[in-house]
Amino acid sequence: MSFMTRIYLLIALVSTSPALASDERPVIVAFGDSLTAGYNLPEGLGYAPQLEDALRREGIAATVVDAGVSGDTTSGGRQRLAFVLDGLEQTPDLLLLELGGNDVLRAIDPAVTRENLQWMIGEVQSRGIDVVLLGMRAPRNYDPAYVEAFEAIYTDLATQYDVPLYPFFLEGLEGVDGTIQRDGIHPTFKGIKLMVGGSLPTVIEALEAD
Repeated sequence: MSFMTRIYLLIALVSTSPALASDERPVIVAFGDSLTAGYNLPEGLGYAPQLEDALRREGIAATVVDAGVSGDTTSGGRQRLAFVLDGLEQTPDLLLLELGGNDVLRAIDPAVTRENLQWMIGEVQSRGIDVVLLGMRAPRNYDPAYVEAFEAIYTDLATQYDVPLYPFFLEGLEGVDGTIQRDGIHPTFKGIKLMVGGSLPTVIEALEAD
């Protein structure tokens, strides 16, 4: 399914679902790359639908909109952010911002990544939407100066904009059998479950603080 087709379906969902009519039934946008888009996983087994299921098991009847695009960089996210938000019938209560991994794979200057994430956080907050920042890390075999500059982005922006930070979106997967696909990058369903479980408390806390 193409990105545009998925967005149109999501717009229809948000426009028609009675479950979105109450503040007690929050709308969350998972805005990211292949890690939120459920790359190479059957429909329903990606991060967004699994987070929605986990929240409902906690008694939170949230709708989690999957706005992940595989291969997206922070520059790509910046270009499409307004389109995604403008296309939703209802203003979301929370946006989970998960981008930066593809910037690292392309060795993009951390200053560019920082500027793009900074712009996106500001844009989302200007619309009255809360943000949770889902952090990424650079591989340990990269130049130490690059690693330090990249990873400082998330802690710095979380402090600057007073947004919750889940420091590493893939926390707990390294070295655990069956959590990463054969490409060595993307999570399996088992990995997704760990990602959801790890980030769930941060998401719930952000919802309760709203």
